[in-house]
Amino acid sequence: MILAGLAFYGFAFIAIASGMMVISARNPVHSVLFLILAFFNAAGLFVLMGAEFIAFILVIVYVGAVAVLFIFVVMMLDINFVEMRQGFLQYLPVGGLIGTVLLVELIFVVTSWAFSPESGGLLAAKTPALAEVNNTEALGRLLYTKYIYLFQGAGMILLLAMVGAIVLTLRERPGVRRQRIADQVGLRREDAVEVKDVPTGTGI
Repeated sequence: MILAGLAFYGFAFIAIASGMMVISARNPVHSVLFLILAFFNAAGLFVLMGAEFIAFILVIVYVGAVAVLFIFVVMMLDINFVEMRQGFLQYLPVGGLIGTVLLVELIFVVTSWAFSPESGGLLAAKTPALAEVNNTEALGRLLYTKYIYLFQGAGMILLLAMVGAIVLTLRERPGVRRQRIADQVGLRREDAVEVKDVPTGTGI
């Protein structure tokens, strides 16, 4: 129990510190790297809670796809971040007002939270033995039976987002040489090779 408590506080502290560094780092690439660190520590917290499936999904999807995509987008786009930060103080009052409104709404939601009368019956329901079914198997049965259409719809949305990102990055830009497979395949020998008859003793 002591080791689990130390691991919990360690993961939680690093996750909170990484989250603060995400919004305070000046370099956007460093912000994404701190975001990846926060994801890893959140996955460690999920493992301590016994939700290993959510931890694996967090690492595979968010770290392996989303965060890496953020890095490539930040590195490919030529954005002048110094110019973007110049209007920070100008929009600070509006941002502070919006943040205060959201904070008040969250406080109202948390303070007015109440358990449903049916929750007592759900808590009293018999939990299946761990030897019979684990978290991953239970989530798989529910995901691929009751929510199969929503799962397929989410996959289609992600596919469209990926295709859109590829289309946006493959735009034509002047001065950039692109590989054209059709031109390479249709190239003839006469167009690429020129035979010169150089007399003896009259080299270049």
